[in-house]
Amino acid sequence: MELPILGIVALFFFLVFNGAFYTVKQQSMAVLERLGRFTSIKGPGLHFKVPFIDKVAGKMSLKVRQLDVNVETKTKDNVFVKLKVGVQYVVDEESVYDAFYKLANADEQINSYIFDVVRAEVPKMKLDDVFERKDDIANAIKSELQEAMDNYGYRIVRALVTDIDPDATVKSAMNRINAAEREKLAAEYEGEADRIRIVAKAKAEAESKRLQGQGIADQRREIAKGLEESVDILNSVGINSQEASALIVVTQHYDTLQSMGENVNSNLIMLPNAPTAGSDMLSQMTASFIASQQMGEEMKASTDALKAKKAKEKIALKR
Repeated sequence: MELPILGIVALFFFLVFNGAFYTVKQQSMAVLERLGRFTSIKGPGLHFKVPFIDKVAGKMSLKVRQLDVNVETKTKDNVFVKLKVGVQYVVDEESVYDAFYKLANADEQINSYIFDVVRAEVPKMKLDDVFERKDDIANAIKSELQEAMDNYGYRIVRALVTDIDPDATVKSAMNRINAAEREKLAAEYEGEADRIRIVAKAKAEAESKRLQGQGIADQRREIAKGLEESVDILNSVGINSQEASALIVVTQHYDTLQSMGENVNSNLIMLPNAPTAGSDMLSQMTASFIASQQMGEEMKASTDALKAKKAKEKIALKR
């Protein structure tokens, strides 16, 4: 009889001892109740409780947790978009009682507030504004949650809008718009480059023609000076201006023929090119000079006669 009694006593003491002590892990808090009524909150370490009377009602973790919520809503320009919102929250060490007793499911509560805030803020924005102002949406979520969850002992660490996913057809249209804008910009740059090239080419051609014209003018000026000097030299030896001019033209004619003959691959044909062309040209020029001189003298005589007649008429009128 003694062995069963000793066994029962040992079992009793084991159960009492095992129920009298309990441990709480780091970053956790234990809620202790006595006969169903709250008594205290214990931190990390080994603790004692009265067996069968005190009970650890539950433990609250003080670690930061994250809740990811997917929300589908509509923007101001009637585009359906899915937002992925991540909320990081933690139980306030000073408010473990409120977190344990006032709120049954924190995730469900936070989830409801996220849906409420997102569906209140996003419909005020156009799709492009949603992408640009996602931080504003996150701040609104954090502000609303913090105000609501303070009463339950929870502190909102941070709220993030981690993804914005419009409808597939909308994304395709946005990509086409972006591609068209880039093609338009590329065309504008190419047109500007072509304009710059055309302007630069026109300026270069204008400068080239200016320099070419200046060179031709300088060349003709020097030729005229040379001809003037040649005429003066010929006049000094008794050759008049007409004969000197004719002689110079004939000389240039033969110089041209000589330069043409030196170039084997020349396709230039000079007319007239008969052996008597030089003498014929000299005769024609001399005849034209003489005719021109005679016409000049006749015109001068006619002009002088007309002036004399008008002078006589004026004298007669005065009388």
